[in-house]
Amino acid sequence: MAGASWTKCTGGVPALGWWLIAVGAFRSAYTLSCFFGSAAMCSATASEITMTGQHARTIAVWTLLSCTLCFLCAFNLGSKPIYAATFLSFLYALGYLTVECLVYHTVRATTLSLFIFIAGTSMVWMLLQWNSNGHGPRLREATKQQ
Repeated sequence: MAGASWTKCTGGVPALGWWLIAVGAFRSAYTLSCFFGSAAMCSATASEITMTGQHARTIAVWTLLSCTLCFLCAFNLGSKPIYAATFLSFLYALGYLTVECLVYHTVRATTLSLFIFIAGTSMVWMLLQWNSNGHGPRLREATKQQ
C-alpha cells in the first residue's frame, strides 16, 4: 500500500494520532497561557478587543475542551463519535475565527492564517483517513444489504 508510511508511525500510533497529539500539546500551552500567564499569548490573538481576565479564562476553557478532544481522538481513532466531535471542533473554531476576522475585525489575519493551517491540515487529514479508520461502510454490512 503506497500510503502505509503516512498512516503508521513508531510505537503503533498512526501518524494522524501523532499530529493530533501535537495539536493538543500546542492548545495545552495556549490554555496554560490564558489561565496562568499574563494572557500575553492569549491576547496576541485579539486585535481590537480588550482582553480581560474573564475573557482569557473563557477562551482557555474553550481551548481546553478542544485540546481534550484532540487527545481523546488521537488514542481512539476508531471511535466514530469522538472522531466526528474532534473534526467538528476544528470546523466550528475555524468558522468562528473566520467570522471574527472578516466581519468583526477582532482577530488578526496572521492569527487566522496560522489557525487555517493547523485546522485545515487536521480536517483534510481526518477526511482522508475517515475510511481507513473503520468509519466507512464495512464489507460484510455492504454485502448483506445487497
